[in-house]
Amino acid sequence: MKKTIVALAVMGIGLGAAHAQQVVKLGNAAPLTGTISHLGKDLENGTRMAVETVNAQGGADIGGKKVKFELIGEDDQADPRTGTTVAQRLVDAGVKGVVGHLNSGTSIPASRIYDQGGIPQVSPASTNPKLTQQNFKGVFRTIANDVQQGGALGDFAVKTLGAARVAIVDDRTAYGQGLADETDKAVKAAGAQVVAREFTTDKATDFNAILTKIRAANPDVIFFGGMDAQAGPMLRQIKQLGINAKFMTGDGGCSPEMIKLAGDAINSTTYCSMAGLPIEKMPGGAKFREDYKKRFNGEVQIYAPYAYDAAMAIIKAMEKAGSVEPAKYLPELKASNFDGVTGNVSFDERGDLKEGAVTVYQFKDGNWVAL
Repeated sequence: MKKTIVALAVMGIGLGAAHAQQVVKLGNAAPLTGTISHLGKDLENGTRMAVETVNAQGGADIGGKKVKFELIGEDDQADPRTGTTVAQRLVDAGVKGVVGHLNSGTSIPASRIYDQGGIPQVSPASTNPKLTQQNFKGVFRTIANDVQQGGALGDFAVKTLGAARVAIVDDRTAYGQGLADETDKAVKAAGAQVVAREFTTDKATDFNAILTKIRAANPDVIFFGGMDAQAGPMLRQIKQLGINAKFMTGDGGCSPEMIKLAGDAINSTTYCSMAGLPIEKMPGGAKFREDYKKRFNGEVQIYAPYAYDAAMAIIKAMEKAGSVEPAKYLPELKASNFDGVTGNVSFDERGDLKEGAVTVYQFKDGNWVAL
């Protein structure tokens, strides 16, 4: 009798194990501390929403099994060296895919670590073209790159704003300088002159020296390649110096936080661009914004919808492949073609988004308004 009881107990344990749900780790990397932590948290929140949406439905159906996901979030501090440390930590933790990083300057060095570990990386925010030009098999992005965005910005400055003289400043990060370089090319191609090219850092708060030089060049438009933490104070100092040029920046400054940081210096002569559609024009944008506000009690900053689609691209690829193993689902990730929150998600041979839209915004009535 005792043997029978023991045997049944063992059988019971075996049945429980057979029905236990598999938990798969997904990584997320972004700056969660520092001056742009609000953007990093926004990115992480978008990834978390995707994971929670799938888990709330009972998990993903992968190879005939229901799989739930666990999000492993890491703070890369927007620092290249920390980014590689974080990347190795995620690989060592056994994640099956990574959504991140935010900054091109962290994504590019981290991508080598993921490549060596055989882990696919989908960035919802890194726009520098170099990210997908390294010939790594598992690197993708769900947002337009700087060639597309810089081209649109330069064209807009000359053909729409009528600028003949443009000054360009960048923060010397891979993102800021990359976007500034592409804007510079587009301004010249459109027939205007770049009258000043200055640089600062992504930690600076005092821009008076470079702005004084720019004032002497008398530009019609000042373009800044960098993040809102610098763009806001820079705009205040432009006003203090009495410079009358219009101000333009890219997606790193196209945030609600930029408006707060600029204070009364921001006006209708301030423009920014987003590598994507306005959230209200995204196919799933209205519902996403509503769900985001309900879940996190705040507004979408910039990158959350793209992070959501990045996570869903990985999960959908796993479902199609019937496996959570990167080597098996990577071909399906490359062949992604689905309607996400932000629009159609499909990648070209490099891993860039095929249909990368770019929208230019103007500050008006207290908000960014799509033009």
